[in-house]
Amino acid sequence: MVGGVTEIVTERLVLRHFVEADRQAVVEIHSDPETNRYNPRPPDTATTLVMFDSWLEHWAEFGYGYLAVRERGRPEAADGSDVIGMTGVRNREFRGEKVLNLAYRFRPSAWGKGYAFEAARAAVEWAEREIAAIPVLISVAVTNTPSLRVVEKLGFEGFAEEEYEGAVSRHFRR
Repeated sequence: MVGGVTEIVTERLVLRHFVEADRQAVVEIHSDPETNRYNPRPPDTATTLVMFDSWLEHWAEFGYGYLAVRERGRPEAADGSDVIGMTGVRNREFRGEKVLNLAYRFRPSAWGKGYAFEAARAAVEWAEREIAAIPVLISVAVTNTPSLRVVEKLGFEGFAEEEYEGAVSRHFRR
């Protein structure tokens, strides 16, 4: 188990461990049709709830995982309604190799502000410092131009393109 991260603070954001109170925010973000524009198999509420449970289990087992993102300087809401998105890394097997899967997703109201890049950069820097033995990988649908721009700004390089989770995707690593 890695010494878990409790909070990462950036210039404009606070990234923290997900807690049960964030469940509804995650459902809202992950089941929003806008946030699934490039997802051929968008999760429904039941799938999102199972996914959220798996995130909490990953944290319990490994001491790291996906992180809730909120704007710095805004009060933290007890009900998780201040959560504007998620980012972070969690274990994944890819082509027989253990990797850290980088993910990020934000409410549409948070788009266009550079939050995905800022949050993902902080998560990648943490992972490369604290779990350096496991490479960080991200998979992005080739049609998801906004996410591909974030990946490029993060300094990831493409190494494969294939069908992945129902879409032609590019896989990147640093």
